[in-house]
Amino acid sequence: MTEVFLLADRAVEQTAAQHPIGATFMGVAGYDTRLTDYSPTAADSRAAGERDLLSDLDALAIAGDDDRLAAAVLRERLGARLDLHNAGENLRDCNVLGSPVQAPAQTFSMMSTDGEDDWATIAERLEAVPDCLTSVQAAYDEGASRGLVPARRQVLGCATYAAVVSGQPGEGEGTAAPWFSNFVSGYQGSNEVLKRRLAAGATGATAAYGEMSQWLRNVHAPRAVETDGVGAERYALLARVHNGADLDLIETYAWGWEELTRITARMIDCAGQLYGGVTPAEATERLDADPEFTVQGAEQARDWLQSITDRTIESFDGTYFDIPPIMRQCQAMLAPTGSAAAPYYTAPSEDFSRPGRTWLPMRGEANFRTWWLESVWYHEAVPGHHLQIAYAMLQRDRLSRFQRVEFVSGHGEGWALYAERLMDELGYFDRPATELGFLSAQAMRAARVVLDIGLHLGLAIPADVDPVVLAGIDADARGSVWNAELARQFLRTRALLPADFAASEVDRYLGIPGQAICYKVGERVWLQARDDAKAAAGADFNLKNWHMRALSLGSVGLDVLRAELAQR
Repeated sequence: MTEVFLLADRAVEQTAAQHPIGATFMGVAGYDTRLTDYSPTAADSRAAGERDLLSDLDALAIAGDDDRLAAAVLRERLGARLDLHNAGENLRDCNVLGSPVQAPAQTFSMMSTDGEDDWATIAERLEAVPDCLTSVQAAYDEGASRGLVPARRQVLGCATYAAVVSGQPGEGEGTAAPWFSNFVSGYQGSNEVLKRRLAAGATGATAAYGEMSQWLRNVHAPRAVETDGVGAERYALLARVHNGADLDLIETYAWGWEELTRITARMIDCAGQLYGGVTPAEATERLDADPEFTVQGAEQARDWLQSITDRTIESFDGTYFDIPPIMRQCQAMLAPTGSAAAPYYTAPSEDFSRPGRTWLPMRGEANFRTWWLESVWYHEAVPGHHLQIAYAMLQRDRLSRFQRVEFVSGHGEGWALYAERLMDELGYFDRPATELGFLSAQAMRAARVVLDIGLHLGLAIPADVDPVVLAGIDADARGSVWNAELARQFLRTRALLPADFAASEVDRYLGIPGQAICYKVGERVWLQARDDAKAAAGADFNLKNWHMRALSLGSVGLDVLRAELAQR
């Protein structure tokens, strides 16, 4: 192992030791009894360790292409973490999708529950929840003292999440059984001491989340800012971190409108094929009411999604990809209480004892739209995230450990959206209903580019936008500066999202600036790279070989991806 790879190993263990929640999500074993300390002192210590790693990296010799790539990824990712820390982003990291408020509870869904030792580990981690949430409060207090506070909308969203987890009524929410009590009820062993410890740990964690909810609502929300947008300077930093690239935001905003116009025209044509003379929104209503295009019940929906995943793995292995046997398991799961509306994927552990998993949020739904979910599962499972992330995990000979467990959103989400586009190119959406589902997902990602940049930079809707793209929202929208209500209307009409999903999406964009654009921005880079490879290879271009070569790079920033694919 080279010196660069040894340092990369050290970076993983250092990160895992200082961020045990992150270790669990990365699949790094050995830290599951602990939770992350989010206090300002601990965050400063993590940053100091990252500076030391970069300093040590600068002194190392580079031995070949694998070393060169490993070093580039380390510099870009560790540099991105330090940029966030130096800007104080950790002190106001409070958002509705995935912040230090949600992370302590969500990490338990990633833990093994197979045996007594697993449950003993869970019991110890449960006992750490109160101190973990206290450290989160310490970070937010420090942020407030420096004038670094999140938007009130995000604080109240986190307060509602904490209330739901604790079984308390949140704003607009009813009561439910405490999440931790439900979770530990899964222990079916006969060890009474362990059973009592689990129950006590669940009670303590539940109480801590109840207190956190009240603290967020009564202490932190009053000192938060009312303005949702973060402005151009802060947005540019966050977009660079999420994408691993410096972006021309105004050009990207204009390109987002162009993409949305193209996709909308195709959606209108598709709706006409379905029902003749109806809008995409009207076609959606009919599809949602048609038993042929829906499935009743969460368990039935999960089984249906599992069948899609298994079937795609079977048909794609050896044709468009080479899928190692250990990757052929990808579990469809039901998302835990309080999850956001969007489905998501979680990576396998390093040893694959925990497989890759896709997660379906239920949100009280009894009826699931299969016409829409099919393309989403190609995004989350195969040929999307599972194929990409699990394959990188296996590249021990060419990728450092840091590269195997790291995830750059622009690269990863860009690949997953490319995967949906690939399925369209291969004819998998040959029915107008599933084609409309695919197109609505494409429209949502194009709308994200427009909305995320527009909301945070305070941009106006261009006066020359095609009227068809604005159909269904306020008649005077042209020239209007984006706001949350306009954004919700836009997603409902252009991306065909239900009202609650649209509201959840807008809150997500406002809470994690620069992340929502990763999908289309990343897909743009992947498609450009494939086109360049085709042009260079001509008749010798082989799609499967290009896929496997590209995936063997692991997760990298988009600037690094462009450079690497241009020379391979």
